[in-house]
Amino acid sequence: MSLPRTFPTRGVLAQPARTVAADVTVFLGAAALLWLVVHLAHGAAVPWDEATAPSAVSTDPAELPYYAGRSLLRMFAALALSVAFTFVYATAAARSRRAEKVLIPLLDILQSVPILGFLSVTITGFIALFPGSELGLEAASIFAIFTSQAWNMTFAFYHSLSSQPRDLDEASRLLRLSRWQRFWRVDVPSGMISLVWNGMMSFGGGWFFLTASEALSVNNHQFALPGVGAYVAAASDDGELDKVLLAIAVMIVMVVGVNVLFWRPLTAWAERFRVEESEAAHAPRSVVLDLLRRSRVPALLGRALGGLVFPTDRVMAVFGLADRPLRVSPARRRVADIAFTVTVLAAVAYGVARMTGFIADTTGFAEVGHALLLGLVTFGRVVALVAVATVVWVPVGVWIGLNPRVSRLAQPVVQVLASFPANFLFPIITAVLVATGITLDWGGILLMALGAQWYILFNVIAGASAIPNDLREAAANLRLPRSLRWRRLILPAIFPSFVTGGITAAGGAWNASIVAEIVSYHGTTLTATGLGAYISEATTTGDAPHILIGVAVMSLYVVGLNRLFWRRLHVLAERRFSLT
Repeated sequence: MSLPRTFPTRGVLAQPARTVAADVTVFLGAAALLWLVVHLAHGAAVPWDEATAPSAVSTDPAELPYYAGRSLLRMFAALALSVAFTFVYATAAARSRRAEKVLIPLLDILQSVPILGFLSVTITGFIALFPGSELGLEAASIFAIFTSQAWNMTFAFYHSLSSQPRDLDEASRLLRLSRWQRFWRVDVPSGMISLVWNGMMSFGGGWFFLTASEALSVNNHQFALPGVGAYVAAASDDGELDKVLLAIAVMIVMVVGVNVLFWRPLTAWAERFRVEESEAAHAPRSVVLDLLRRSRVPALLGRALGGLVFPTDRVMAVFGLADRPLRVSPARRRVADIAFTVTVLAAVAYGVARMTGFIADTTGFAEVGHALLLGLVTFGRVVALVAVATVVWVPVGVWIGLNPRVSRLAQPVVQVLASFPANFLFPIITAVLVATGITLDWGGILLMALGAQWYILFNVIAGASAIPNDLREAAANLRLPRSLRWRRLILPAIFPSFVTGGITAAGGAWNASIVAEIVSYHGTTLTATGLGAYISEATTTGDAPHILIGVAVMSLYVVGLNRLFWRRLHVLAERRFSLT
């Protein structure tokens, strides 16, 4: 008896063809990307002289594609540094009781220090580090963008570690994972969804400060790097609104392209780390991710790099197992706590003494009182911004996060709105304010909101999308009324994410005040009463005492608000509303 002859179907024949096409597409895309990175990086290492450096870039529209590539390279370099900083800093704060008491307040201070405050200190150092090369200025620009991205991601990852479900902790101990294995196999996957969404928001924050990081004005010296931000600054100074609008169009193309090629695949890939009993009916999709999964190139690359995993695990085993915390006697721990507290207080006292001595010898303490009053005005703008953004964006974020189909359509739109640098619109808004006679004291609130409100929206979207699907199905099966569903399920579930978004939105608003309380267009400058304008003017003139006073007062306001208000909400979120 002979077996019937079988013939391959068209689908079977088409499968290898689709795989080959995917392999070729991925390989060519990777080769083109590598060539672009090398080409753009080579342009950053050209000779540079501080005395003859141009104070502005060319506004020739033909230069915009090259400027866009240089800006993108800076943004992704800063993002890589931010991810590395997030992993180290947030893990240390979440896993060490003593480190947490120092690192979290220090993070409050770092996110409150204006980017211009960092620039006034770092530019000189980076230029000295790379003498005669534009790399020094490039490194200072990347560092400035890093300071606008890192803090939000660090807060988000710290919160995910501190509110990690108890069963994951118990599983890592039962499996006797090393600390290194627990970090990569438990900690990072459990916080991946929040990290991706906050990374997306932080990337948008980097776009917002692109102009300040590429068109630098420190100590009465003007420096400009090839980039879209510097192009907008030059076109704005020349009063060329048509070129500003052209740069805005290029920015929209860049933001949409980054979303399609990078963030959308990443958010779809992060869904694999969702921890829940049932699977969502409509999971996020990405054409780029489907192409990568169809291709064999990522798998071959993964196998080539996989050989490094085992040796790394063996090397990192010296840090011990996750189920073996350091055991010391209560008496020794008490002595160590006292020594740690005394050391920290001594360091703080020394820093305060040096700062007060410097202020007393230069401007006097009356200037501190003036800065405090200006800070109170900016504080009022920040409170108004956070309150309005909460009322407007919490319902929108929940609607997007709970509806995968809506998220698939709304995410690119939200990403464009959040990532688009609102200060690119400042010249147009300034022209409108001048024409209408509206004061910047009120218009500054709108300008600050354009850059800071998105932190709340993105964190609420992340929190709503992370609600386990079985809880959603239970609420639907019980036919809970809408008001009860909001009170018992939605608001408690998104509360931790909202707190994280509120902290970073408030910090972002303080930072945005630097560029929102003093704006210029074609020789016309509008200045609002506030601490942001105070710091911006001091940085432009290189007035170190006033820069120090402004940064110190802003840090005092932000840390005080976080300690007295946001920190208490964070503790409440950990104790009552974490899904453990």
